[in-house]
Amino acid sequence: MRANCWTGKQSVEVRDVPDPKILNRRDAIVKISSTAICGSDLHLYNGFIPTMRDGDILGHEFMGEVVEIGPEVRNLSVGDRVVIPFPIACGVCGACERGLTS
Repeated sequence: MRANCWTGKQSVEVRDVPDPKILNRRDAIVKISSTAICGSDLHLYNGFIPTMRDGDILGHEFMGEVVEIGPEVRNLSVGDRVVIPFPIACGVCGACERGLTS
């Protein structure tokens, strides 16, 4: 697959990377049709995070089509078109149950 990768301070490029895999029973894989880096990525883009490595994938706000779901996913189906906003929440962990989803 192709991904928007960090290549160094203030440098990104689209690269070929390994295809994603379902790792958690509640995972979904989305074929991305559009993504970008946003203001919350600027600390990564500008090199302020020392753990960033060449090839790290950026882009947590995106649109696309669901292509695979884990066996415990109940609210999505393969073929659904989705928009993924900045705050992502599982809905069932302790933080989500307390409303701490950002």
